[in-house]
Amino acid sequence: MDMLLHALAASLAPETVFAVAVGSLLGVLFGAIPGLTFTVAMALVVPVTFSLPSEPAIGLLLGTYIGGMTGGSVSAILIGIPGTPSAAATVLDGYQMTRRGRASIALGTAVAASAVGGFVSLVVMMVSVDLVARLAMRFGPAETFALLLFGLSTICGLSEKSFLRGLIAGVLGLMVMTIGIDALDGVQRLTFGTVTLQQGVNLLVAMIALFAVPHVIDAFVQYYRNEKQVDAGTDVRAELPSPGELLRHGWLMLRCSLIGTGVGAIPGTGGPIAAFLAYSHARKSSRTPERFGKGAIEGVVAPESANNAVTGGAMIPLLSLGIPGDPATAILLSALLIHGLIPGPMLFIEHPDTIYGIYILIILAYVFVVAIQLLGIRFFVQLLRVPAHLLAVGIIVMCGYGAFSIRNSVFDVYSVAVLGLLAYGLIQARIPLTPIILGLVLGPALEREFRTALILSRGEADIFISSVPSALFLGLAALVVGGQILRSLRGILAARKAETPSHASADTEPRP
Repeated sequence: MDMLLHALAASLAPETVFAVAVGSLLGVLFGAIPGLTFTVAMALVVPVTFSLPSEPAIGLLLGTYIGGMTGGSVSAILIGIPGTPSAAATVLDGYQMTRRGRASIALGTAVAASAVGGFVSLVVMMVSVDLVARLAMRFGPAETFALLLFGLSTICGLSEKSFLRGLIAGVLGLMVMTIGIDALDGVQRLTFGTVTLQQGVNLLVAMIALFAVPHVIDAFVQYYRNEKQVDAGTDVRAELPSPGELLRHGWLMLRCSLIGTGVGAIPGTGGPIAAFLAYSHARKSSRTPERFGKGAIEGVVAPESANNAVTGGAMIPLLSLGIPGDPATAILLSALLIHGLIPGPMLFIEHPDTIYGIYILIILAYVFVVAIQLLGIRFFVQLLRVPAHLLAVGIIVMCGYGAFSIRNSVFDVYSVAVLGLLAYGLIQARIPLTPIILGLVLGPALEREFRTALILSRGEADIFISSVPSALFLGLAALVVGGQILRSLRGILAARKAETPSHASADTEPRP
């Protein structure tokens, strides 16, 4: 009890509370701007933490981490461009809600779902940090590959109607992610002898291109055709979903929060994977899956609950084993080491007050993030009052700057232009972009885990069925793919049967 009171006093000290507030604000701002992710914000504030005591330093980084994970939904919902890769799944229904004039309720839902996901993951972390860490460490390369393959098996289901178009889009995403130099063998892939292509296509650059450029082109096309723009900015109230609506989706939020916590606890995964897995789960478990992609509120609830639950999940292996699960927790690990705190089992014995303090700081960070988001909704939605063609100019400038700032490379700016034009052409050909994003997100980790597993087994493929989790996820992936193929075949047969009577009646008509 004394340790808890000491941690409470240190965490609620004015300088610590101020540091958490500043970090939360920075995280929301950096997360909301495409290209400037919360990882960049954390890297920028790390030098500031050198001169701070441990509690404010950790609070500043945790606030930036949590605020950035939540802030990515702002631009995803308002302008259809994810501020962070973790918000890519939120675009699918969040932006459609904005186009229907429900921007405020979409933002409010994202805030509520994010808070629930964060608090659920925190509870799981507090009560089962050792157990979950041990289970997560049992996920070797083969088990992680099977989990990612299961997530990738949903790729054709995201194409709505055409199985083939979804497959084409998924393969395109996997092809784009292979561009560059292979990390294991050093072999050039799809570079065509060009030196600039050796650095590959950055995931965030590809997302900016696929989401932003088609949006900008479409805005200019509508302007020059004098088409009526969608007025989504008339309702600028700070609106939250009603308690009844939250309760109705409470079970979905809990399930997706647990998905996010579990995925976050597996090193090498992260928010994008958790968000898409949760989105796929919500769609498959819905009684009306056809509403997804058209403004379903569940399409905002599921990914936002999951990607924010990753924050608590990623802290589990970090604190208990000293293993960071993503770049953000790697930065946090460096800050802990700088302040003489070595994550691992001994941290719970030697510095229990620090562990309690981290729990309190996470709660405090979510309180600040929710407050910032709620107070900012009415200002965020005002952005929609700007004429679409003028907003498009600002978007393309912001995206160009964001793409350049990721690696200080002009090549990334050119990549945004080329991939954006390609994405606009694919949209016109009715090829969905979502499977491309899923291929980009899951592809690198899928390849890495597959090759690592084969290296460990010396080329023996039975490693993928030697454990229960691996065999289970592979079986689920086979069932999902088989079900999608059967559904596609039934659709083709039904369409042919519908055409047959009309052709038959036309053939039997008497000729004049």
